[in-house]
Amino acid sequence: MSEAADRENQIFLDLKDGRVVIDLRPDLAPNHVARIKELTRQGFYDGLSFHRVIEGFMAQTGDPRGDGTGGSGKKLKAEFSRERHVRGTVAMARAASPDSGDSQWFIVFAPASHLDGNYTVWGRVSSGMDFVDRIKKSTSDRSGMVANPDKIVRMRVAADVRD
Repeated sequence: MSEAADRENQIFLDLKDGRVVIDLRPDLAPNHVARIKELTRQGFYDGLSFHRVIEGFMAQTGDPRGDGTGGSGKKLKAEFSRERHVRGTVAMARAASPDSGDSQWFIVFAPASHLDGNYTVWGRVSSGMDFVDRIKKSTSDRSGMVANPDKIVRMRVAADVRD
């Protein structure tokens, strides 16, 4: 695979502490990857908060409202796979309906086998997981809602970034 093709399937997620590189998985979830890239190229994710962060579990973002109820307005049909939710897995958040994923997604801090086969995996952190570990976590709410949450500084498709 060419370097240009590789960069077309990578996301640069800039956080306050540094850059996270997410390798996209169009082989697992082509429609989700296409939508994530579309929203990223629109600047949709820039400045959005990590509104739900649970120590030892996951960090969730992608809601323009910042409370877990918002989205981009376009639901995606689930693309479940056998891919395991291991440390660094990036998957689509959703409501009870499997086909309710929109713009919210999460990165898992540790293996979460109870999610396997139930959430669309669309990427994996290939570098910068130490910066993900530093995202501000919930201190009291069991739902993981974070007061004064950390935000995405900027999110870009790597192919669009000039070094």
